[in-house]
Formats: sequence, structure tokens, C-alpha cells
Amino acid sequence: MAARLMQAVQYDRYGGGPEGLKHVEVPVPAPKKGEVLLKLEAATINPIDWKIQKGLLKPFYPRKFPYIPGTDIAGEIVEVGSEVKNFGTGDKVVAKLPHATGGGFAEYVVAKETEMAKRPEGVSAGEGAALPVAALTALQALTQPAGIKLDGSGQQANILITAASGGVGHYAVQLAKLGNTHVTATCGARNIEFVKSLGADEVIDYKTPEGAALKSPSGKKYDAVIHCTTGIPWSTFEPNLSAKGVVVDMTPGVGSLMTSALKKLTFSKKQLAPLILSFKAENLEYLLSLMREGKLKTVVDSTYSLSKVEDAWARSIEGHATGKIIVEP
Repeated sequence: MAARLMQAVQYDRYGGGPEGLKHVEVPVPAPKKGEVLLKLEAATINPIDWKIQKGLLKPFYPRKFPYIPGTDIAGEIVEVGSEVKNFGTGDKVVAKLPHATGGGFAEYVVAKETEMAKRPEGVSAGEGAALPVAALTALQALTQPAGIKLDGSGQQANILITAASGGVGHYAVQLAKLGNTHVTATCGARNIEFVKSLGADEVIDYKTPEGAALKSPSGKKYDAVIHCTTGIPWSTFEPNLSAKGVVVDMTPGVGSLMTSALKKLTFSKKQLAPLILSFKAENLEYLLSLMREGKLKTVVDSTYSLSKVEDAWARSIEGHATGKIIVEP
């Protein structure tokens, strides 16, 4: 019997950008023990997706070529493997696939039971698929290194969020305001009113002298910085931090890792904390519950069909998306 085929997008080498993506027909995967087969309803692009293609994470990712990118997905379970206990055929779910294997830019994909959460009614596929990397990263940054309690308890903290109109940033603003926080945010001039609408108390244009210096308009020192962009040196952050302020770096490079190590070695009270996302299904369930309750929203920058995924890829590489980029089969 011939294998069922599906449409997918893949690349077979490092580099190439949008032009390196190829539309192919490949066999529909089969779920193994502890896995389910999903019919894809939506996927989203994160900057790490095209950074993997550029070879910035080799030799770790991808595990092998050809490689179907995409890790943040939403879909309906159409087949269940053995020993799956908490999900069944027909369930609508949001899942986070491993970067090593990817698979999200396709009509069907296999996901592990431990990688997913049920999508509540009232949360669209695109809204849910946008959550795993971006919103979980924002949640982890705020609750762990920054120590913010999202139930509103605890002492007030002054938070700075850079690139607050982007994928991680727009979630970080909303989540931070669930806690007892005063939020200062940076973004481009065209997005100032948008970031204010998310709940930020102060918004500064990063291209102005004040924005480049990260100065709070009210003169507040930051207890934590949720740093969602690149290219800002520690010397810019340090004078703006409170006595025990911490900078949580979402995209740590060699320089920030060295600074982090130096601050620890010298017992500095001001710290730089590189963040590596640790996926937990219960955190994804929590975010989906916030979305169902209207306390968190996904802002969609643009939506593309799988047949136009090259345009979505290029849009993400440009670095000016407001919110999330959605891909639908």
C-alpha cells in the first residue's frame, strides 16, 4: 500500500534564506509510543527558526537534513499512538516540537504527549500556536530570574522590557502587568501607542537619545530588564539598574555569557542572567488559561499560507514584526 503523502516545506543545507525553502511532498509520519499525529491548523515563526537555517546553532540543530522547520503549532489529533493517556482523537491542542527535529511547516506532524496542552474553546489555532516559544520565554524570564509573582503579590518591581512590540516582548508586557510592576518599555516610534495599549506604564522610542540610554522617563531604576533584542552592551544597562538589578538576556551570545560569568566571579549585586527556555506543559496550560480568561492575547502581525511561507520567513528576518507571524496549511 502506498504511503499517504502531505505537503511540507523543508531545506537541505545551511543558508539560503527564504529562497532555500523547498515545497515538497513527503510521507505522513506515524505516531509511535507516547505520540499523536496532528493535522496542522497553524504554526508560527520564531527568529530561532531562521537562525538554525543560517547555521548559528550547528552542530546541534538541525539533527539531520532535509529539515522541516517550525516548532510552535496548533492542530487536531487524528491518530493516537500507544500509551497516550491524556489525549484522544479529535482533541484540539497546542504543541512545542523540539528544534532538533522540527516538523511544523507541514500538513501533518507527530508530537509527544508531553509536548502539548489542550486548546480551550475561544482560543484560535493561530493565537495558541503563537505561545510556546515566545510566551513561555517571557513567562520564564519574569517568574524565574526576575522573580515576579504574577498573582500580584510581592513588593512592587520596576521592569524594563526592550523590543516590547515583538513576539516575546508583547507577551512580556502583558504578563508583567499581572504582577505588582511598573513597566517601562522600548520600541520604535510607530509602535508606542500599541505598546501602551498592552499595559506599559512608560514607553520610549529606542532611536531617541533617551531610548538609546534606556533612561526611564520617571527616573526609576530597574529591578529587572527583560532584554528581547541584541546589540546593547552591559555598560548601557548597569547605570539604570537598582542595587540588585538583573538583566535577563533572551538571546545570549558569547559576550553576554562572559559578562554573566564575570559578574558572578566578582560577586556583583547587579547580574546578567542568560535565559535558555525550559519547556513545561503546565506552563503552556497556564498561558492558555490566561488567554481563555482574556488576561493575555496574541497580537498577530501577519498570516501566510504554507504555499507563501517564503514571504513569512522574509518578514521574520526583517525584524520589524509587531507581534507574531502565523503560517496556516
